[in-house]
Amino acid sequence: MSLASTGSLTVWLTAAVHDPLAQAIAILLGTFILEDGATILTAIAVGSGVVPILVALPSLYVGIIVGDAGLYGLGRLAAFWPAARRWAPSSTRRDGTPAPPAGGWWTGASLFRVVFVCRFIPGTRLPIYTASGFFGAGFWVFIFATAVATLIWTTALFALSLRLGQVLLDSLGAWRWVGIAGFILSIILVGRHVARMRPPG
Repeated sequence: MSLASTGSLTVWLTAAVHDPLAQAIAILLGTFILEDGATILTAIAVGSGVVPILVALPSLYVGIIVGDAGLYGLGRLAAFWPAARRWAPSSTRRDGTPAPPAGGWWTGASLFRVVFVCRFIPGTRLPIYTASGFFGAGFWVFIFATAVATLIWTTALFALSLRLGQVLLDSLGAWRWVGIAGFILSIILVGRHVARMRPPG
């Protein structure tokens, strides 16, 4: 999420202060651009009294879970694309889509565990979530896992941002938005650094 995008979300939330539905839509769209940035800005908007918390948190949860389901759906669509199927194992289902390799993490408790952990490891969601769709892993197990992980991660980041954001708003005066942008940038850079530190394979 660029600084322009973060500013736009803040403007939308402020402009729609008397329209909770418009605020919810703005938050949902924000999660599709960058989840963590939208979470931080929404928490700060709640702390400023612009957005009710009962609008903010459910909108974040729904937007993030829908986004994850979208990644699964993209993977599922790719399974019907002949060029993508060439990269998959040779075995196929009756509908012609690739069957997952035997002994993988594609079903039951293993699927839940892998999808859940991906929420907390930067750089893993796109490949794992789309692979889940590509191989037709259990959709409802996938959704349940990502919902539980989202409740934990998003709530924790929201609470941290609510507290730290209020400190920035109170102490930095005219420079408060520079501090907020720096906070969002720090979260992004830390996530990318952690992703690079993961061992290969």
